Amino acid sequence: MKTKRHFHPTAAKFSILRQICNLIPPHLVPKLARQTGNDQKERTFSSWSQVVALGFAHLTHALGLNDVCDALRMHHGLLSTLRGATPPSRNNFSYANRERDPALAEQLFWAMLEHLQRLSPGFAGGRAPGYLRRFRRAIHVVDATTIQGFSLCGC
Repeated sequence: MKTKRHFHPTAAKFSILRQICNLIPPHLVPKLARQTGNDQKERTFSSWSQVVALGFAHLTHALGLNDVCDALRMHHGLLSTLRGATPPSRNNFSYANRERDPALAEQLFWAMLEHLQRLSPGFAGGRAPGYLRRFRRAIHVVDATTIQGFSLCGC
């Protein structure tokens, strides 16, 4: 007789988001916010909360601002365990994405790439650039493309 396998989901939600956030050194985002001047534009919605919200939006393939804000508000307690991140209101999130310098995200990418390559020298093809490996499973990649001079309004 075949025994049924029971699926046991992870005990905590946001497990992938939590793992990614734990890779980012705690001092890095506030330091970059000071360098780019984004800390001057913060009141109730910090740059760290914006980074977490944008990461959540990317990982969940959110369709819009409302999806991100509603989902993060529903899981406010779990979100606050990610170094005190707060869920954004629609207005705060829209304002932060429009007014804060996007150079913070680009600098965060390059700083994290350097940090991860220091931790693991073979990270991101450090040993053999241009060498592609074949994997037996699907690999999901987070895109970190930077677009300069891009405007939503086409101005």
